[in-house]
Amino acid sequence: MAEQEKSSTLKRLRNRYRLVVMNDDTYEEMITFKLSRISVYVGLSTIFVLLVGLTVALLVLTPLKYYIPGYGNNNSREQLQALKIRTDSLEQTILYKDQYMNNIRKVLNGDTPVQLDTAKLKVSKPDISDD
Repeated sequence: MAEQEKSSTLKRLRNRYRLVVMNDDTYEEMITFKLSRISVYVGLSTIFVLLVGLTVALLVLTPLKYYIPGYGNNNSREQLQALKIRTDSLEQTILYKDQYMNNIRKVLNGDTPVQLDTAKLKVSKPDISDD
């Protein structure tokens, strides 16, 4: 049953049809095409691939690509990278300053226990000689 459906589908694709363009007033044949379904599919697929290829080539090879959102140019890309690096360093600096201010605030409020160093230091006395 499956082979019969495949063969009937293949036959339908290969059946030949005639497309006639006629003048409506005189019924004169203007142009005649002999087509099959498979040739129509191949023709439409070819036209689609060509249109997509031409559109991509038009966008890639011409300055139209700069009008695509997010594409930009090399100069703006370099500026964007420099701004990103600068922003990251500024964020890091702000974090360090906030941490420093919080530590100062804790010390001034007495929130952190202060441990005194009670270890004895051995300091040698300087030799004072009268020469």
